[in-house]
Amino acid sequence: MKIIGTGRAHPAFTLTNSMLEDILDTSNEWIMERTGITQRQIITDEKLEDLAAEAARQALDDAGLTAKDIDLLICSNVVNEYATPSLGCVVEGLIGAECPTYDINAACSGFVYALSMAEAYLRSGMFRRILILCAEEPTRMVSWQDRSTCVLFGDAAGAVVVTAGDEMKAIRITATPKRDVLRYERMLQPTPYITKSESDVPLVMNGREVFKTAVTSSIADVKGVLSDSGVDKDEVKYYILHQANVRIIEAIREHFKQPAEKFPRNVDKYGNTSSASIPVMLDEMSRKGCFKRGDKLVLSAFGAGFTTAACLIEWAK
Repeated sequence: MKIIGTGRAHPAFTLTNSMLEDILDTSNEWIMERTGITQRQIITDEKLEDLAAEAARQALDDAGLTAKDIDLLICSNVVNEYATPSLGCVVEGLIGAECPTYDINAACSGFVYALSMAEAYLRSGMFRRILILCAEEPTRMVSWQDRSTCVLFGDAAGAVVVTAGDEMKAIRITATPKRDVLRYERMLQPTPYITKSESDVPLVMNGREVFKTAVTSSIADVKGVLSDSGVDKDEVKYYILHQANVRIIEAIREHFKQPAEKFPRNVDKYGNTSSASIPVMLDEMSRKGCFKRGDKLVLSAFGAGFTTAACLIEWAK
């Protein structure tokens, strides 16, 4: 596969660290030291499906295609206002696509998981042009009385269009059951026969364990795709990591002994946008002219599950 178009969309409202000082027992210094985040965009009066549709339209326009040219839409999403229909179905109607669609939930690893699915479909010849859409509102999952979690997240949508090509050089996806490390529980509607105890629990995170698992898993995944593709770590132009925490990014960078400029960051202004973070970064860098055709890029993500994923691609635009 190869990426031929990118797009992104963010809510209008900017929530800064200093604004959080008014509602939480925290400070700009405390947040910066632990996360590297200075601000984030969060949903106020927007709907997630509208942000998702905007990101999709941008990606289609960048690829020189219309929605009706798309054969499949894969949507990565953890939570939104609809349990059913899927968010992908809702967005398909908004953009005017006429193709099969489904949602996946691999948490923050969802974009690379979706790339692996697209790669398989394209290799099989079943589809020719695939829209991958990641639309997330993690700010709706946290308790806004818990400074350890609510300061971390922002909302966003990112999208790419992929088609057949030879630019996917290696990809790995993994999952390890670690429910207690990072989870969000929603109470379902009761039936007359339910006897088990259920609860509605905002996002719970074991920060130390998340850090350890994310760093260890990402390093292993990146080593794996470098080995599988026969590419030396110094040949990679950029390592584009899931933007969760600057400390995680730095720990991975230091392990591979690569210069800081190879590990771009935007977590400082967007926070953790779950599976949208990598496609948002790709679009941002592409539109700034950071990529040249043939550049080798490593993408690596990690999220609740615990899911991890990495791939090595060559830039095709």
